[in-house]
Amino acid sequence: MDDHPVTVNPLRALLGGGPIPPIAVSFSDRSLDADIDAAQAGGLDVAELRIDRYASSEVGHVLTQVRRFDRFATLATIRTAAEGGCWTASEQERADLFRSVMPYVDGIDVELTSATSMSSVIDEAVAGDHVLIISNHDFESTPSLHELESIAQQGKELGADVVKLSAMAHSQHDLRTLASFTLQKAEIGLIVIAMGDHGTASRVFFPALGSRLTYAYTSDRVSGQLPFQTTFERLREFYPEFDERKARELRTADRT
Repeated sequence: MDDHPVTVNPLRALLGGGPIPPIAVSFSDRSLDADIDAAQAGGLDVAELRIDRYASSEVGHVLTQVRRFDRFATLATIRTAAEGGCWTASEQERADLFRSVMPYVDGIDVELTSATSMSSVIDEAVAGDHVLIISNHDFESTPSLHELESIAQQGKELGADVVKLSAMAHSQHDLRTLASFTLQKAEIGLIVIAMGDHGTASRVFFPALGSRLTYAYTSDRVSGQLPFQTTFERLREFYPEFDERKARELRTADRT
């Protein structure tokens, strides 16, 4: 009989589609320890490590920063400039950096547009116990339902655990399109985000339709996002399971 405990990837557990929407906040190497501590105290679930925003991509520096977030489920993102990020070095360097980071994080986010250049990284994530998020960003408009379905299918064919679709919402119609898509296809594993002023509601209500993760900010505001504390309070208001989780955490703390 094997007495070794089964290790569960914490990010995979959070993205399993339970009744409590997990919250992610993006951090760079400029993030203050006080902000990280405050996020933990406030109930943050996922730290997205925006390595493309780091002052240095030297492996030692990156790994030192990554280890600051051991208390959270971690998602490593090295976003290209073409997809709204800051990475401008070669794709080979990005792939090598992903490989260096993967043993120390729970998941990675790779753009659908990078599927070819990051194919070996994607394969390694699928082969290991790393959550693979394949993401697609449309900063200009909201794709049609047919286009959204095609994007999601491509992501799943690459082996994605979750497909993340971010689109600019210019109207309530755009918001309804993304909501309808989420409701229809949630079972395949989706994170759906509406960007822009019309998209703010998606941060709170799309999880009720099946979106697996919502994003907030602590210091650097992102279009359509709400502050972390506001997001947490809204989710507690609309998802009563939050209070049940807090009660369980307090009981666990009392026993330790």
